Amino acid sequence: MFEDLIKILYKKSTIFFMNRLIFIVLFCFSLFAAEPIAPIPVSLDSIDLPKAKLGRMLFLDPSLSSDKTVSCHDCHNFEFGGADPRDVSIGVQGRKGGIQSPTVYNARFNFKQFWNGRATNLEEQASGPLTAHVEMNMTPEKVETELNANTLYQEEFKKIYGVEYITMDNVINAIVEFEKALITPNSRFDRYLRGEIRLNEEEAEGYEKFKRLGCITCHNGINIGSNAFQKMGLFKDYPYDEKYQDRFAITKQESHKNVFKVPTLRNITLTAPYFHDTNATTLEDAITKMAFYNLGITLTIKDRDLIIAFLKSLEGERPVILDMP
Repeated sequence: MFEDLIKILYKKSTIFFMNRLIFIVLFCFSLFAAEPIAPIPVSLDSIDLPKAKLGRMLFLDPSLSSDKTVSCHDCHNFEFGGADPRDVSIGVQGRKGGIQSPTVYNARFNFKQFWNGRATNLEEQASGPLTAHVEMNMTPEKVETELNANTLYQEEFKKIYGVEYITMDNVINAIVEFEKALITPNSRFDRYLRGEIRLNEEEAEGYEKFKRLGCITCHNGINIGSNAFQKMGLFKDYPYDEKYQDRFAITKQESHKNVFKVPTLRNITLTAPYFHDTNATTLEDAITKMAFYNLGITLTIKDRDLIIAFLKSLEGERPVILDMP
């Protein structure tokens, strides 16, 4: 296997060679490293629940869009793993987004937000859709005017924040507190990591394949991804389309074309379609294409199905905050 990988490496340019060499080093390290995945914390002790519940109201409220038809939930649907089942989200006036909406579940564990990492934290992320022309198309002033005219919101913000006038900063703070509470703990794999259960035979073998084939090199950590940027098409060139805002759109470095934040694999069974461009409509298709483009291998059906068995074990519990009164 390693001889074939080295041959592929030498066929590419210097920049791509270094990318692939780093991948190989990390892959080799992952084979001998300690457990590369960490379980999601179970407790919500760190969450300010009154603020999070207020944030939930705001997250679900279409009045925060310019035509009062779109809420945050429309693009991050709780019934689809906090993601959007459409190829792109639809904003006000039927405007289409430019890239597939990723899940908001467990986003607090991401090292950056959005596919190209243009937001460094949830505060920056939460304000983006509210003011984006193709999404909710509001301004901070319009958000404040809308909420300060609402008696219920006035009462809630005064009770929780002690303010007479609701500001955009208050709004973002509440939404972020809600998003921080959108965690999905106690997946079978998390319980396995905590020593509470054993994986079944297919799950265990699938996890070993996941590590041995190199998937673990990019998909690791608490979110099993979302902690690094990686090139889409590491070993085989992936079709490039400049309309998808990648790292190149931020850095203007040629080597950053088709580089995106590695997506989380948690609850991946719920968040189809896959990839930034929705080029994979099923999990089977996504795994096969990722093996081809980013591992340089043609995956057997047996190996693919074993990896799927492992990925199914990553489906966690519905966030508790969603069902609180």
